[in-house]
Amino acid sequence: MPPPASPPSPYGDLDRPPLHAAALQQALVTAAGPWTEVAVVERSVSTQADLAARVRSIEPADRIDGIVLVADHQTAGRGRLDRTWTTPARSALTLSVLLRPDGVDVARWPWLALLTGLVVAATLRDQAGVEALVKWPNDVLIGERKVAGILVERVETSGGAVAVVGIGVNVSLRADELPVPEATSLALESTTTTDRSVLLRALLRNLGRVYRDWVRHAGDPGGGLRASYVEACTTIGRRVRVELASSRSLTGRAVGLDRWGRLLVSVSGAEHAVAAGDVVHLRPAP
Repeated sequence: MPPPASPPSPYGDLDRPPLHAAALQQALVTAAGPWTEVAVVERSVSTQADLAARVRSIEPADRIDGIVLVADHQTAGRGRLDRTWTTPARSALTLSVLLRPDGVDVARWPWLALLTGLVVAATLRDQAGVEALVKWPNDVLIGERKVAGILVERVETSGGAVAVVGIGVNVSLRADELPVPEATSLALESTTTTDRSVLLRALLRNLGRVYRDWVRHAGDPGGGLRASYVEACTTIGRRVRVELASSRSLTGRAVGLDRWGRLLVSVSGAEHAVAAGDVVHLRPAP
C-alpha cells in the first residue's frame, strides 16, 4: 500500500511565503504614526483602485489617513498613463498607501512620487545590498533596469483630497517572469534578501519618517529632500529625450529639479520645466 500523499504546502512556492497581516500591523501601527492600518489581501486586481474605492466609501472622510493595503498577488497593477502590469503571486511587493498631507499645497504633491521613489531606493540599498537609484519621475533602477515603480493619484472625498501612493517592487521574479526585458528583480541582482516582510517593514518605516518631515516643512523640498533626490537620480546630468503628451518632444540635458518637482531640461541654453503629468516617455538621448 503506497504511503499517503503529503499535504500541499500552504505557500505553493516555498521561496515565496505569504505576508502575515497581524505581524505587520503590530510592527507598523504605532502611536507615532503615520500608519493607522495595515491590511493584507491574498489577491487584488489593483491595490490602487481598491484603496481609492474604499477611501470614497468611508465617512467621516476628513479623518481617514495612513491606511496601507498590500496584495500578495496583484493581477493588473496600474502604472502611469493607465499602463498595466502583473507579477506571479508573492513574487513582488505590491501595495498602496493613503496619505492626507494637510497643510501642503496640492501644487507640491508631485514631490510625493519623488520622495517615495527615493525612500524605495534607499531601503533597497540598505536592506537588500543593491545599488538602487531613482529615475525621474517614478522609477527605481538597478543599473539601467527597472526594479520598482511609483504611482501617485489624487482622490477626491467628501472630506477633501487625499493621495493614494502605489508602490511595486520586483522581489523574487525569475528572468522568464519579468514583465518587460528592461525590468529586473532583487533576486536577479544578487540581493542579500528576498524576504518581503523585512523589506516591507523597513520601507514603510522609512517612508513614514521622510513623509512626516516633508509635511513638517509644508511640502518644501528645501529641507534637504531636493538635494538628496538629485544626488540619487540617474536622470540628472544626462542628455535626455522627453516625449510630451502634447506630441512635442524636447532633447537636451537634464540639469536639475525646480521647487515643484519638475525636471529642468536645458535645450540650446534655455531651461524648460517639465511636469511628470505631461511626460509620455523619458529616455536617454545620444
